[in-house]
Amino acid sequence: MKILSKKRVPSLIGALVGAIAGYLYYYFIGCSTGSCAITSNPFNSSIYGLVMGYLLVSVFDNK
Repeated sequence: MKILSKKRVPSLIGALVGAIAGYLYYYFIGCSTGSCAITSNPFNSSIYGLVMGYLLVSVFDNK
């Protein structure tokens, strides 16, 4: 399975942690009015966290 190669595992873990952090941000802070684009629903917040987690970890990846 090439998707789970040792080279990609840190990025996938970062994406998973980011998605969880995004959901927790929605759950505890969120947007009470519903007018916030990112935090108005848990799906958007989780996807945003997933992308940010992946990008943050991939910056520190040694290639």
